[in-house]
Amino acid sequence: MALDHAILVSLLEKPGSGYELARRFDRSIGYFWTATHQQIYRVLKRMEADGMLAVREVPQQGRPDKKEYSVAGPGRAALSRWLHDPIEPESLRHDLAVKIRGAAFDDPAALIGEVERHRRAHSDRLAHYLAGEVRDFTGPEAPAPLDAGRELQHVVLRGGIAYERMTIAWLDDVLATLHGLGGAAPPAATD
Repeated sequence: MALDHAILVSLLEKPGSGYELARRFDRSIGYFWTATHQQIYRVLKRMEADGMLAVREVPQQGRPDKKEYSVAGPGRAALSRWLHDPIEPESLRHDLAVKIRGAAFDDPAALIGEVERHRRAHSDRLAHYLAGEVRDFTGPEAPAPLDAGRELQHVVLRGGIAYERMTIAWLDDVLATLHGLGGAAPPAATD
């Protein structure tokens, strides 16, 4: 997948400025496809030049006008072609897994702090996903019934939640193994 496709999907969900799009990447879609703000602005400019995006100037009081991007016909056609093209299952590149295997040739206990750091990051991301799910899909303020677009956003989010839960369980297993190899008792799981 190219960044172009992630931008097209986000702008079809809701048109917006480059800044708004970058914030959406920081808040939601960026957990599945990462891009820096510079990359997003560079791709927006190219996609605009290629006719994939329509742009309108939006006047603002006390600030310069902003550009609001939306998907033009050629952008919609490009996304449609991509949606119909097969993609290969993703291969997992996991630096931490290689480090864990490599620990057999050093001190396995030396990895405990790193694995704990990863576990905290995944726990934080899971908490963020769960809060977003309540806010956007299951809580009292969430619109009901959900339209097709919102249902598909929710199923992607549920996949992220399942992935984080699985990763945390695996990291707990890694920590128990590392502690077992070092002779110390593993800490109790908190999730």
